[in-house]
Amino acid sequence: MPDLRDWWRRLRGHASADAPAAMTDAHPNQAAASLRALLDDGSIPTAIRSGLASDFARLESMLAKLERGEVHIAVFGRVSVGKSALANALLGSDAFAVGVLHGTTREAGQRSWREVAGNGVHLIDTPGIDELDGQAREQLAFEVAGVADLVVFVVDGDMTQRERDALATLARTHRPLLLALNKVDRYGEEECASLLVRLRERARGMVQEEDVVAISAEPAPLKRVHVDAGGNERTQMIERMPEIETLRARLTAILEREGRTLAALNASLFAGRVSDQVGARIAQARQDLAAKVIRQYCLAKAIAVALNPIPVADLLAAGALDAALVMHLGRVYGLPLTKTEAGNLIAVICAQLAALMGAIWGVHLVASALKGMSAGLSTLVTAGAQGALAWYATELVGRAAEKYLIAGKSWGELGPKRVVADIVASLDRDSILREARSEILARLRGVS
Repeated sequence: MPDLRDWWRRLRGHASADAPAAMTDAHPNQAAASLRALLDDGSIPTAIRSGLASDFARLESMLAKLERGEVHIAVFGRVSVGKSALANALLGSDAFAVGVLHGTTREAGQRSWREVAGNGVHLIDTPGIDELDGQAREQLAFEVAGVADLVVFVVDGDMTQRERDALATLARTHRPLLLALNKVDRYGEEECASLLVRLRERARGMVQEEDVVAISAEPAPLKRVHVDAGGNERTQMIERMPEIETLRARLTAILEREGRTLAALNASLFAGRVSDQVGARIAQARQDLAAKVIRQYCLAKAIAVALNPIPVADLLAAGALDAALVMHLGRVYGLPLTKTEAGNLIAVICAQLAALMGAIWGVHLVASALKGMSAGLSTLVTAGAQGALAWYATELVGRAAEKYLIAGKSWGELGPKRVVADIVASLDRDSILREARSEILARLRGVS
């Protein structure tokens, strides 16, 4: 998937006043169509859909958000850096709890920011990270920030290693990030400027320089001492207004220009991740089923060969089972094979196997002949060995056919010779033969 964070940067660098009007509907509509297609995809197995139930529920929530034209901003950061105070300052009201104790925000809270971008912007206050006994809250914070359309990462000084790691984690989700240095009322002008330089250096490659800003969401009151005519002192605490205009201006400019596009990109990224998970789980489910199918045919072929006292007839029966196996695997991978296609595929695989393993097939024929000449009397002596070789041969045929099907009925650039050789090299022949012989003898004793 392309780096949409870089795409977003280019968009911001070249956007004009007229560009958003053209993009406002196109990107959200495309993203909504993509989400609907994934949600309505009837080819996704029920078991996989159930296993990803929470992700599909989030897709439905994102689709509803797109249709309402909403943009979500998450305020993220360490405990007590002033996240809730910043959200309140942006809203102009005390919508979020602010406290002096660690962990005041214990669950994600959301409020509408009605003065920006068509009343569709929502602020989400997240629990603090790096909190004692707050692992669940920290996880929630990452989850909320991970699906928000834009994240304001709040710090109150030079970043700790924990904060750097968290910022890098968020950057990997490819969503826009702003870095806000809060509580600058505690610093002198030169110290504040120096901190901003260090923060921009640490955030390079993750946050654009102009998106690293200084704020004071809840400045400490000014203390003034008045002395009256009698020489008596009177202390007055003067409340100060938040200083967040730089951040507000950056947010407003971004939201007015690309707000809905950000929401569309975020939804598309999440849908892409879910689609990748669905694909991976389907692939794994197919591989698991294919492994069971191959083992079933290995056992069936081994027993058939071991029980058949006629030397050529057992080889013919083995070929028929291999053809059935290949056709079964085609259905597992959604690429059905005709009998002719299956026969041609087996011929290609066996030609490569014969070139690589002529000695093994020679042993197979000797064992078969021995079994025939002994009129079946040496079945328990020879059947286990011959059946084990049949098992091993079917394992190789099945694995090679599976590679061919996974590649979309193609041997790829390597060709059949290399693919088959790699499969032979990857399998532990002695281990397979021991397991097969043990299983065959147990079955034969059970039917004798």
